[in-house]
Amino acid sequence: MSAVTEVAPGYRASRTLPLRVEALRQWRRRRTLVMGGVLAALPFILMTAFAVGGGPGGGPNGGNGRITLIDTATASGANFAATCLFVSAGFLLVVPVALFCGDTVASEASWSSLRYLLASPVPRARLLWSKLVVALGFSLAAMVLLPAVALAAGTAAYGWGPLKLPAGGSLAAAETVPRLALVVAFVFVSQLVTAGLAFWLSTRTDAPLGAVGGAVGLTIVGNVLDAVTALGSWREFLPAHWQFAWADALQPHLEWGGMVKGAAVSVSYALVLFALAFRGFARKDIVS
Repeated sequence: MSAVTEVAPGYRASRTLPLRVEALRQWRRRRTLVMGGVLAALPFILMTAFAVGGGPGGGPNGGNGRITLIDTATASGANFAATCLFVSAGFLLVVPVALFCGDTVASEASWSSLRYLLASPVPRARLLWSKLVVALGFSLAAMVLLPAVALAAGTAAYGWGPLKLPAGGSLAAAETVPRLALVVAFVFVSQLVTAGLAFWLSTRTDAPLGAVGGAVGLTIVGNVLDAVTALGSWREFLPAHWQFAWADALQPHLEWGGMVKGAAVSVSYALVLFALAFRGFARKDIVS
């Protein structure tokens, strides 16, 4: 005898917890506004530092006889935006990704509201999918916000012009925005590992700080391991090894090799972690 599942008239699982509702809930969170304020303030903090210090680099050629991206920060608005990405991509941009993806499910559990969402009823896969899409959307918005503010503020302060390259030469002003957009896209893809790790941890714990801190901590561990040159070619399997491959986009001739390898490594890890999150959450007893 087959089991019969009764469904309330008009009920559609696909209509539960719409993305716009989840996005509005996350937008109203204080941590979202604080993180947005921090990222928007960073370009102005750097501009103030350059003004107080007499210019980027601390001296001619950064004091070491070699021109770096930071030494060209005040050459144009595009250079300033690229510099802001350079100083933040290694750690600062990790934080909003870990925060938005690690806090999303664990916070519901800590508030004891997760079981009520599932009793609404919202299917578990639907709940995770909505939260993951919104979390990734906010993560991408955070990564766009920083260079956008930096480009606008830098252009107002230093003028609009070609992107001066540390290795010599420059990119025409018309090419700078597409190249910076490519940089942001790669940084976002490279951070999918952190997103996947934070999201998986968020489904395993009721402590949002544990999920966020765990993701940030393991990302730091990856950076440390990448600095161990004794690992040789094994470092190429670490997402951290490719985190600055976007520098190939800021060359006279665009190079895709490093970015393609880095994106492949990051996406591979992320897909496994997202799959673990969905699989584990589907079998988990929700008591909070």
